[in-house]
Amino acid sequence: MNSIKVIQTYYNGYLFRSRLEARWAVFFDACGVEYEYEPEGYDLGNGMMYLPDFLLHGVDGRDGGDLYVEVKGQMNDNDAIKIKRFYNMGKDPKGYDKSRTAILVVGKLPEGDCIDDIISYIGDKAYSGHKHWPNEFNFETIDGDYFAAHPGVNHDGKFELFGDDCNYLAAMDRARTEKAYRVARCARFEHGETPQF
Repeated sequence: MNSIKVIQTYYNGYLFRSRLEARWAVFFDACGVEYEYEPEGYDLGNGMMYLPDFLLHGVDGRDGGDLYVEVKGQMNDNDAIKIKRFYNMGKDPKGYDKSRTAILVVGKLPEGDCIDDIISYIGDKAYSGHKHWPNEFNFETIDGDYFAAHPGVNHDGKFELFGDDCNYLAAMDRARTEKAYRVARCARFEHGETPQF
């Protein structure tokens, strides 16, 4: 049986392993957050190595600072073990503080015709666990809190992860966040095309 190969994609000075990763890079650019792609690999012990996809800098909000992001088109048991082990490497064993190796797991870009649809999609993914895998769009692999994490832009124009409580989502610039998702979903890279923000 032949496996389907993903398309490597050049964008913003990086050669991304997949079109999905490139689209997330477009989203981060549209949100105005600084990132590095695959900046460094880690030895997780027992012969297990791990290379997170993105490292975001200057994230605002409750878990501000640097944040790793793992883009998974399809999760498997080995991926899940690596992500959990990586998160636990930087976790403070005494509490719910942000892990030094906090990592947001994302899959495909959220679908929807409006920001409410996007918020609903993220919430569904955040709480639809499979086996013992880390959930997409969940604070669990960031600070241990089992709560939806909505990537977007706040009213100060900074990238943030918003909880799905109405009080947190009220701080989201809904129009700018929706536009960032639309730009990323519609991004084309053929023939040197560059997404327009």
